[in-house]
Amino acid sequence: MKVIFLDHDGVICLSTEWGSRFKNKEGLDSAFDRFNNKAIKVLNQIIEETNCEIVISSDWRFHATLEQMQELYKIRGIKKLPIDYTTSLTFNTSSFSSSYPDPNETRSYEIKDWLKEHPEVTHWVAVDDLDMSKHYGPISGNLIWGLDNFVHTPRSSEGIKQSGIKEKIIKFLK
Repeated sequence: MKVIFLDHDGVICLSTEWGSRFKNKEGLDSAFDRFNNKAIKVLNQIIEETNCEIVISSDWRFHATLEQMQELYKIRGIKKLPIDYTTSLTFNTSSFSSSYPDPNETRSYEIKDWLKEHPEVTHWVAVDDLDMSKHYGPISGNLIWGLDNFVHTPRSSEGIKQSGIKEKIIKFLK
């Protein structure tokens, strides 16, 4: 199985669409910020080319059930529905590189934990605007935390549609 761990904000929900989230509780589609149409098109191209499954790592997972998120994906025109959420982990702070773990580090551990529970995964990639690339100790040079299969979307106004991002994602999934 091929899996893309997908964040929403800064990846498919771009900063130009932010602002209305969780304010309108009347309907599922209006409760969340919009996904960018061009970003959806890129995601659908990745899905078509790799036949990957989607696991949501975004913090949006705390605001809707998986079934509700699947319905939102359907409403917004994404070709595959997410199959799961990464689990929200709580750690003893001694597990982290500092006593106050940042969201980047936490999310990378959540993805690693999900992968441990799913040995059927043969190819995977995490896509996020948080930097989950490998981080090394400044003195020792040893790996502290981070992901091997990671694609960073540093410009929140462009997300997954940034030049070269789609190709990097597909490379991990092939």
